[in-house]
Amino acid sequence: MDRTVRTVEDVLALLDGLFASTSEAAGLATGDGKDFWDRFYADRSRPVPFFVSKPDENLAAYLDQGLIAPGRALDLGCGPGRNALYLASRGFEVDAVDLSPVAVAWSEDRAHEAGVDIRFRCGDAFALPATELSGPYDLVVDSGCFHHLPPHRRVSYLALLDRVLAPGGHLALTCFAAGEAGTGSELADADLYRERELQGGLAYTPELLRWIFSDLVEVELRRMREEPPESALFGVTFLWTALFRRGAAEPGDVRPVHARSAG
Repeated sequence: MDRTVRTVEDVLALLDGLFASTSEAAGLATGDGKDFWDRFYADRSRPVPFFVSKPDENLAAYLDQGLIAPGRALDLGCGPGRNALYLASRGFEVDAVDLSPVAVAWSEDRAHEAGVDIRFRCGDAFALPATELSGPYDLVVDSGCFHHLPPHRRVSYLALLDRVLAPGGHLALTCFAAGEAGTGSELADADLYRERELQGGLAYTPELLRWIFSDLVEVELRRMREEPPESALFGVTFLWTALFRRGAAEPGDVRPVHARSAG
């Protein structure tokens, strides 16, 4: 007899296992996805568009337009570290986390070559102790992490934002856009559990993003702009880019940990 559920986190871990159990056969990033991402980042010479050491065009635009300013930043799912390196070069104090030790090692090599100081952490951002991702962060950057999460982990994601994002701080999000062939899955959440795979990632509409992040204030939500190969910036049009801001704290305000359903 196997009885493993006592807490909400036990339920989330159980649901993770539904996807992880098929990840090897499907060859997709499902469940915790660590082994998939280790293999994905193992060959640094692969012609993967976001392997290039260029920051997202929207992130550069936010800085150039004065929408965000240097402060403490957290890069969620940092991959090879291209956005983390850019933020550090622009005066941010950067923490960067990724599930894959192969990706983190590549990021560390790039940071060393660039001569920038970044605090890298390897592991599941939802499971790392608060001392590792302590916050508060003025900016949380997510370029491609959110759309690889199973639906139930949106709850964990929002709880993490509640804990680490400073009052007045920003979330800079980049994710798959619905309606683009060959990118993210548009299956309903319930169907994803029936299929038990994420099909390489989930696509979102602007309406869904606004609903999921409705506790934050929308600053901008648009398609990522296409950038030519010779550009110093990364940009492809099958992604949404969004900038959300957390409201300023009220006197005596104590913000609870997020507990709502992801729907």
